[in-house]
Amino acid sequence: MECWVPLFQIFLNSPCPETEASLWLQQSFNQPGATAISTSSFLSLLTRPTEITITGSSFPSHTERVMWIYTLPNAVQARILSFLLYDCWRFCETDLCQLAETMLKEGKELDFWVERAAHQLLDVVSRSNHERLSCLNLDSEEEQVEDEFRSLPGWLKDEVIDTDLILPWLPISQKQFNFAMQFNCAGENDNPMIEFEEGKQEIVDESIGEVDEVIKEVDEYLNPQVVEMAEHLKYRLLSLQSTAKALELAGEIQQLCKGGGQSLAILGIIEPWRADDETAAVLVSNLLDGNEDERGWPSHVLSSVILPKLLVLKEPASRVLLTAAVEYSKVHQRAAEYAMLLPLMFRTEGINSPLCDVITRIVRESLHPGHVSALCQKLLSGEDDLKKFICLPCHQCLIGSKLVWTESLFNLMQNILNHNIHLTQDSVDRLVQHAWESADRFSKSLKFGNFLLCFVTKCSPMLKSRKSLLTEATQHTNTLVTKSVLSKLSSL
Repeated sequence: MECWVPLFQIFLNSPCPETEASLWLQQSFNQPGATAISTSSFLSLLTRPTEITITGSSFPSHTERVMWIYTLPNAVQARILSFLLYDCWRFCETDLCQLAETMLKEGKELDFWVERAAHQLLDVVSRSNHERLSCLNLDSEEEQVEDEFRSLPGWLKDEVIDTDLILPWLPISQKQFNFAMQFNCAGENDNPMIEFEEGKQEIVDESIGEVDEVIKEVDEYLNPQVVEMAEHLKYRLLSLQSTAKALELAGEIQQLCKGGGQSLAILGIIEPWRADDETAAVLVSNLLDGNEDERGWPSHVLSSVILPKLLVLKEPASRVLLTAAVEYSKVHQRAAEYAMLLPLMFRTEGINSPLCDVITRIVRESLHPGHVSALCQKLLSGEDDLKKFICLPCHQCLIGSKLVWTESLFNLMQNILNHNIHLTQDSVDRLVQHAWESADRFSKSLKFGNFLLCFVTKCSPMLKSRKSLLTEATQHTNTLVTKSVLSKLSSL
């Protein structure tokens, strides 16, 4: 297991895990000491049966046996399946199909992105969707594929055609070799998929209606021709040398996404966020379409071109990238909310100073004050609508489910208040609560102190009922503005 830790770190942290994982796997094959690293051993690890303990208040604790991949976070599962599709030529087609089928049929309450990645893997690598979905057991044609993957090369077969032994120095007959190939390469009793599937034969007898429904869902995913065209556009994107070529490429990307369906999946293959900032700005400005649903194509453009760049931003954003984000947000405000602002604010590490500057600029120049007020209400109240933000599966690991209150987030709230955004009483009450909870951590932070001073100044009429709590929070600070905040609170 230890030899796979670097690979899983790539799946967990990398913004583009497919290419990095492929490179790592290729380099690991060339290392003489890495004898345990192979495509078969990786799939064996993913499908290894593992016992987990299920606890709950309404039922007693019990153990269940699941594949090891189910113990990983949903985002990591989706990234692994995406990598298997990206590098499918290295793996046995039968094993990949069996893994995807098992996840679709055995997975309980499967995550949307995991299910989508499994569907796409099954659709691309299987020879016949109907055959793959109608039966989990290998048929004769699949056995032939497996033999081609694991059998001896043709030139070795020609050398031993006249002898019963595979090789003169290897005392194993062809009959013994063929028998051994019926089991996993790790050993006769070490096939986790066979063990995992014991007692599950009732799946084969699923109703025709259910199978047809799954087939219909699979058919809606990308076909190999669309994937191949997207890969070609990705190669061209990374080798662009002029603005004219970028304009031409933007038109082809939009045409492929509109004609091939599943535009978010296609953009995930093209990886437009890997382009430089100048090219990204050209793409965004030329992929503009005012006739689409805000949660559709405009959101897909932002989530695949601008958002990935901002999620890993550690230095001030370039002028060209920031201008492109501001101008696009002016035209598509709801897309900017769900495909850029909300994902950034829920960043797992919290927003930093460069992100604070970016969001502040967008709020001031692109959004209506009423829109900003509603956005603050959603953020501070934790409404369910927040979970509907849009991002690619490979970037989900960079986005959390709760706000992380950093100095920069309080600074952002100060900037919003200075922009004369009117908050509701409920938003003010929740902001007081967050300030009280964060006072000890930021007791010496001048940014936090300036936020308190601005908060008390701008929202004084709505702070009377929370005066004592906010006073207690301020008393835990020790900054240049602490006395000023306390003075203003005492006059409420």
